[in-house]
Amino acid sequence: MKHDKFHGRVSGNGRLCNAPGCEDSGEFRAPGVRPSGFDGPGDYRWFCLDHIRAFNAGYDFFAGMSQDEILAAQSPISGWEDSTRAFRPDAGIDQAPRWADFADPLEAIARRARARKADHAQAQEAARRGISPEDRAAYEALNLPFDADRRALRRRYTELVRRYHPDHNGGDRSLETKLQRVVEAYDRLRHSPGLR
Repeated sequence: MKHDKFHGRVSGNGRLCNAPGCEDSGEFRAPGVRPSGFDGPGDYRWFCLDHIRAFNAGYDFFAGMSQDEILAAQSPISGWEDSTRAFRPDAGIDQAPRWADFADPLEAIARRARARKADHAQAQEAARRGISPEDRAAYEALNLPFDADRRALRRRYTELVRRYHPDHNGGDRSLETKLQRVVEAYDRLRHSPGLR
């Protein structure tokens, strides 16, 4: 079978055009009649160039569908409602992912998998200790472990303020966003009842 300038033409397949009374060869595939509830192409019909043009001009993909079926078929996520395990956010946390045996000379895949596993473990530890997501974000902004005491909090806060504040870092104002994050995290954690 060879393909030529008409997209979709399949020459030399030995089929006749399915249009009644046409003796030309059927070189263009068209969907057949779909049984009710069948999600697939159904049986194909084969037409010559003139009849496939006529067929395409009158084809209605949504013929025979209910309003709900039409809306579901038009949805941008149609067919993607259920993600496969490989694409779920928790893929590879409990077991090695399918790509674990790939060559990864720059450790790009492995580093990302380790980071995801560490984030998952950290989230579980925070939940076990009763730490809210907001408090967890504050601990991460200060780069403090969950078991840090008030003294460690104050020491880390002082260290980061000296690093990020323009009065202490030679006037570099590019770090003010980080400084603001550190101040907000410190204000949140210093009032936390769970901190000893």
